[in-house]
Amino acid sequence: MHILSAAEMQACDRVTTERFGIPSVDLMRRAAASIAAFARQQFPRAKRVTVLCGRGNNGGDGMMAARLLAEDGIEVTALLLGSPNELKGDAATAWREFSSAASCQLHVVEVPADLGARDSALDTDLILDAVVGTGFRPPLKGLALAAQKWVTAHARSAPVLAVDLPSGWPADETAATVSDPVFPADAVITFTAPKPAHVFGQLTRQWNQPVVVAPIGSPDEAIVSTLGLEWAGSSQALIHAPRAADANKGKFGHVLVVGGSFGSAGGKAGAPVMSSLAALRAGAGLVTAAVPAPALALVSSFAPELMTWPLLANTEGQATPDNLARQHLAAFTKGMTVLAIGPGLGQGADTARFVTGLLSATTLPAVIDADALNIVSQQIDLLTDLTKDGRTVVLTPHPGEMARLAGIKTSEVQANRLDVARSVALRHRVTVVLKGARTLIAHPDGRVAVNTTGNPGMAKGGSGDLLTGVVAALLAQYPDKPAQAVEAAVFLHGLAADLAVREGDEHTLMATDSLPHFSRAFRFRSCTANGYVWLQGLPPGTLPAKGSQEAAE
Repeated sequence: MHILSAAEMQACDRVTTERFGIPSVDLMRRAAASIAAFARQQFPRAKRVTVLCGRGNNGGDGMMAARLLAEDGIEVTALLLGSPNELKGDAATAWREFSSAASCQLHVVEVPADLGARDSALDTDLILDAVVGTGFRPPLKGLALAAQKWVTAHARSAPVLAVDLPSGWPADETAATVSDPVFPADAVITFTAPKPAHVFGQLTRQWNQPVVVAPIGSPDEAIVSTLGLEWAGSSQALIHAPRAADANKGKFGHVLVVGGSFGSAGGKAGAPVMSSLAALRAGAGLVTAAVPAPALALVSSFAPELMTWPLLANTEGQATPDNLARQHLAAFTKGMTVLAIGPGLGQGADTARFVTGLLSATTLPAVIDADALNIVSQQIDLLTDLTKDGRTVVLTPHPGEMARLAGIKTSEVQANRLDVARSVALRHRVTVVLKGARTLIAHPDGRVAVNTTGNPGMAKGGSGDLLTGVVAALLAQYPDKPAQAVEAAVFLHGLAADLAVREGDEHTLMATDSLPHFSRAFRFRSCTANGYVWLQGLPPGTLPAKGSQEAAE
């Protein structure tokens, strides 16, 4: 799914009307029907709804939706922020239909002081924010700003459903938060395609509240963008096709996980275990964990399905360059289709020589993570050598590792995640998975996919190790579609954690708690029967809600 700028979205609407003959007012009617249907679905207990309408097309969407809700028997109070005489085009049409229907309470607010006399309107079950939308340029002013302060001041006011965007939030913003005043939101519904704010911004008051895209009739040919931004969730379609009846393990690849350390000073033998288990859960036909010999017994004890290979180790329990001898290298790489390297390896001098030597001596698609990333960052030109013949190389850094790869500070990475990830991907012809809230998948051709699954409970050791295994497993199964495979892996990894935390708690979630939820994640469809695409949150019925408050959200 393309991510469109505000200007591109306006061009899409214009082309839909001028080239494909769908009147703009019909697009507004379809948007209004989507809003009303979503409000009824997501807030089924709302018997009273207050709709705040601006003077533009966003307000027109709100007016038409208000009329539909009132026709369904809901008690609707609508406030028009401004004079009806200022309405133009489709918004004026919406006003004429709305005001003549006489199906709800209607108030015109022409000066900020008038809002104080309408406090009773906030004594409601749901507030529909249709003040300003995609075409808005910050900051909020006049009546719109007064309405934002009015709603925000009532801390115990009803939940807010934002039409298109929380009013005040610029559509093209790629930051997680904005400093200018914006309306609160507990759900967001937009139309046709997401804008940058929908995938980058923390638009809702809670991380798991819904942000959805509703189709309103624009043909695919009209949805055009030059941003080079995509939604990662679209790639989940890759794994929805059923396997053939005559499938066998040889058709789904053999993942080699190289990692771990185990010595008298301690070690990290659990990291390659988590990567390996994730690769098995994500559908790889075979998985072998190659770990330093002292760690072998521990690693092999976790799953009977997991194969192991003992790597020659030094006295610190870390892998050494001796493993690169021809007979050793040929033995443990034979038959492998994807290499995942780094989890728990350590960064000693011996291990560094082993990592760079193994990457250079093989041509396997490689997923480079953790300690291997930090080793490669010391010899960054190695990446260009590895990919010169079109080899698939995937880096999975967290912000600190990204900073070392890019030669900048972590704060600089976080301040400019999109450009940094894209720059490194282009420069070294690699795929960069920059982890964090809204993980980015930057491809060698400059395209970037934004992931919208995942939650704060994943901010614990082991989450990245699981991701490495999932990425390797999907690359093994779909070697001819590496970009989609990586995007789908990131989406599914976050989704499994979302499903896990829904049954538990974001404070107590362990990385491995998500493993039993992989099967549900693989069956999940982000596009529901009504055509809505869920960028954020889970559709009702995905899992039983834990309590009445969550059920109403």
